[in-house]
Amino acid sequence: MTTLWQKSSAELNSEVASYTVGDDIKIDIILMPYDIDASKAHAEGLQKIGVLTEEELFTLLACLGELKKLWKQGRISITDSDEDCHTVIENYLAKELGDIGKKIHTGRSRNDQILVALRLFMKEKLQKIRTEALVLSKAFLASARTHQNVPLPGYTHMQQAMLSSVSHYYCSFVESLLDDIEYMDSVKKHIDKNPLGSAAGFGVAFPLDREYTTKKLGFGSIQVNSLYCQNSRGKFESLYLESLVQIMMTLGKFATDLLLFTSQEYDFFEVDETLVTGSSIMPQKKNLDGMEILRGYVSVVMGHQRMVQDIVKSLPSGYNRDFQLMKKPLIESIEIVLKSIEVTKLYLNGVTPKKDVIESKIGKDIFMADAANALVKKKDIPFREAYKIAAEQMESYEVDFKENIASKVSMGAPGNLCFEYYKEKIQIFANAKSPHIP
Repeated sequence: MTTLWQKSSAELNSEVASYTVGDDIKIDIILMPYDIDASKAHAEGLQKIGVLTEEELFTLLACLGELKKLWKQGRISITDSDEDCHTVIENYLAKELGDIGKKIHTGRSRNDQILVALRLFMKEKLQKIRTEALVLSKAFLASARTHQNVPLPGYTHMQQAMLSSVSHYYCSFVESLLDDIEYMDSVKKHIDKNPLGSAAGFGVAFPLDREYTTKKLGFGSIQVNSLYCQNSRGKFESLYLESLVQIMMTLGKFATDLLLFTSQEYDFFEVDETLVTGSSIMPQKKNLDGMEILRGYVSVVMGHQRMVQDIVKSLPSGYNRDFQLMKKPLIESIEIVLKSIEVTKLYLNGVTPKKDVIESKIGKDIFMADAANALVKKKDIPFREAYKIAAEQMESYEVDFKENIASKVSMGAPGNLCFEYYKEKIQIFANAKSPHIP
């Protein structure tokens, strides 16, 4: 297959070719449908400025549509000699349509081709992650409602501190996920800019209608400066990955807690047998391997973000082939996050709090702050004085878990969990239109 840049009969050294292509033949097959969509918009733009006739446009769009069908059917592949998805598309058009197919590259470069394909891919996947994160937040809220009066010790410095509840604990993840979604929305807005028409970074001698392709592809705005289109590579991916890191940090916190809370020392939750693995030597083992892998994946996604930042941090302005190496960590991170959300949902729905066991593990000292607060209300004494008295009188303090939970009435506390607030916010996010997704 002929490369798009080949000008003579001299062939690139096969070792160099293989080294530079790397994993692109696997990665670009994922990006191909987005490249095809961008090619359709570009072709329509060429017709608007007279480069293509209406008949030529119709022929090109039909051929691109057929190519996309072949991709969906799994009948298109990228070989080592193809180099990338851009080559496959253009060579397919040239083979099927001759000179008409060769016109598709007028006014564009592979540099803005990959930029626009990646942007479309990133936007679509971020919307998918947002949807799944919202579903997970609803699942946490449902579990919180179910276990509203189940006590759970709250910890500071890894020591029992004050009484909380399973419901209070779950609501912390509801709000964390909603914050993560809000951050994703801001990132989506930031990257929702059309780079198509910037070519290799220096524009072209054709009056391309970039506003038209922006609307056609569903972008919110145009990335105006053609050089910045290239210079934004790595910056946009890093910001995007930061939004994925935030999600993974939320999920990782739950994984770490669950691993502690299901150990013999805590024994706060029963786990569905289908979610645990065993040991080849110790018959008693019930391991939450899924949560351990998730906990490890937090570091993987963080590492991917750092990898992207390191690749671009010292590059000069303009396109550099180093950019190619950012595609793999980006795509892998997206896959990790989607799988991790699904696994978290499985474990959330597969654990049941052991109310009696939890209550038996809660020490009386956990109520000292409550005893001090009660003295402040009853005797009208300064809290610091009540603090000292409470420490001396704990043996006589009567414990009622349900009553204690209900007494925490400050906003967001175990006795005032603001269920309706979360329900309303989830509904607002669910109803929010997903802007600029074609």
